[in-house]
Amino acid sequence: MTTAPSSAEHTAESSAVRTALRNEKLAARMALDATRHTTLGAQVAIHLDALLATHPPQTLAFCAPIHNEFDARPLVAKLIAQGWHAAMPVVEAPATPMRFRRWQPDAAMTEGPYGIPIPAKPDYIQPTLLLLPLVAFDARAYRLGYGGGYFDRTLATMVPRPLTVGIGFELSRTDTIHPLDHDIALDCIVTEAGVFCP
Repeated sequence: MTTAPSSAEHTAESSAVRTALRNEKLAARMALDATRHTTLGAQVAIHLDALLATHPPQTLAFCAPIHNEFDARPLVAKLIAQGWHAAMPVVEAPATPMRFRRWQPDAAMTEGPYGIPIPAKPDYIQPTLLLLPLVAFDARAYRLGYGGGYFDRTLATMVPRPLTVGIGFELSRTDTIHPLDHDIALDCIVTEAGVFCP
């Protein structure tokens, strides 16, 4: 007689699958050459700009790009000139929700705990719209990040919950990221192919 796998075994299997998927998609993004990355980034920016144009100026949060991610800084600078406000997430302690520091194009920057650039000045504001980088994403708009769980942990504490927009490239698309109980689906995803809001 066989027994069903335990929940711990399911979790371990899902974790292994997600780790393999994360490594595969990250490697594909890192393999983009500068010309291709610039071309894809310009297409993402066009679609993202069109999406954000349907919303009134507000406070958005975004991340400084790492590991060949889409660079939202030029578009965010343009939005600031149109009356928006911007912030970047800051990890202040392990396994805790992030906070958001105001960002301007000329803001002095420092390095956060994971080597990600963050505003040096502790001027905190609360965003109403989040742009989240994607390592992988699926048809239900679940996002796979770098594995720290910081965005999910942060979103779970934000009331009201901000609009969430995943930003990435089509090479990050997959059938399923094998979401876990704590994963939170995004409202929309933007890639070079367009805007996807399930």
